[in-house]
Order: sequence, then structure tokens, then C-alpha cells
Amino acid sequence: MTRIHVPIALRWSDLDAYGHVNNARMLTLLEEARIEVFWRGRGASATPLPELHIDEGAQSLIARQEVEYLAQIPHLRDPLDVQLWIGALGGASLDVCYEVCSPEGAEPHVVFARAMSTLVLVDEQTGRPRRISDRERALWGPYLEEPVAFRRRS
Repeated sequence: MTRIHVPIALRWSDLDAYGHVNNARMLTLLEEARIEVFWRGRGASATPLPELHIDEGAQSLIARQEVEYLAQIPHLRDPLDVQLWIGALGGASLDVCYEVCSPEGAEPHVVFARAMSTLVLVDEQTGRPRRISDRERALWGPYLEEPVAFRRRS
């Protein structure tokens, strides 16, 4: 299993009146992890993240997102460990999978949520979907594994 571990720190604004991370803020946490990997390519940690940049001239648009909440996320001082991998590579789209976990090394290890985002690559000039390039496919291939397994599917 080749997953990318992205440390994501919680902010006070992520919490709701119950003292845990608000469900709507989860999409923001996932977005931050995705941006670190596909756009910035470097995390805030001492260990650089792989540089899986999307080619120049392309945008990535969200076509679908699904989140399964497994446990409440309390306020934590240490960053969450957002594990990210590619669940599927299509012609112009890819499924980015996540597990949002307790900080690396924390005991017990808790998976707070599982999620998947389907991204469609779009040409900046035309606004039309464009094929995943050979360079992108070669970069992303090593991170391809089974898609996230949701417990409750209809």
C-alpha cells in the first residue's frame, strides 16, 4: 500500500458547538490535503510530500464527493494524518481517496472518516475535460490502489 501522509492542523474555526470538527469543515480539510499533493507538492512537515503536480494549463474540478464519518474528531494539538491515494484513473478523471486519522504515532490509532473525491481535469483555455497526460499517469500510477471501502453503501 502506497499512501501519501499529509499532516493537516486543526483550527478553532473547524470546531462546532459540540467541541468536535464540524461535518462541513471536513471538506475543507480534504481540500487542504489535496492541494498540498496536487498543487503545492510540499507539506508542512519535515518530510517532503511527493510532487504529483497536475500539468500546466489544466484545472481540476470536483465532480463528486462522498464522506463517511466514523468517529468524532475532537480538538487536537497535533496535526491529523490525512492519508491520500488514487482509487481510480479514468480518461479525464481520477478518484482521490482519503482516510482521516489520528496524528501519526498517536495511540490508539483512530480512523475518523473515509472519503473520496472524483476530480475531472479541464483545459484552462476551453473549459472542456481533457485526458490525463502520460506524465500525470506515470506520476500517479504508484499511488493507485483499491478505492476507499465505505461501510454503509446503498
